[in-house]
Amino acid sequence: MIALGLVSAVVDNVPLVAATMGMYSLPQYPADSFLWEFIAYCAGTGGSILIIGSAAGVAAMGLEKIQFFWYVRRISGLALLGYLAGAATYIIQYRLLH
Repeated sequence: MIALGLVSAVVDNVPLVAATMGMYSLPQYPADSFLWEFIAYCAGTGGSILIIGSAAGVAAMGLEKIQFFWYVRRISGLALLGYLAGAATYIIQYRLLH
């Protein structure tokens, strides 16, 4: 799922999540299971690693005139660190509480 979030930085997260819905069955993984919650985190947050990975980022590029390579140099590394730290925190929290 962490790789799904990295792909979400380039590809829109809606088709990615739709593709994963066909890969896992609801009887085996109910809607409120760790898997679906983690998919939502990864796809939603991973899109912010690159500014083109989210609709909000694309809108910000247009409205605020943010250049793609400026974002890559200044923000992408921090967004990646935050994404990975959040994923690690989520996994650790789940293991401690379940």
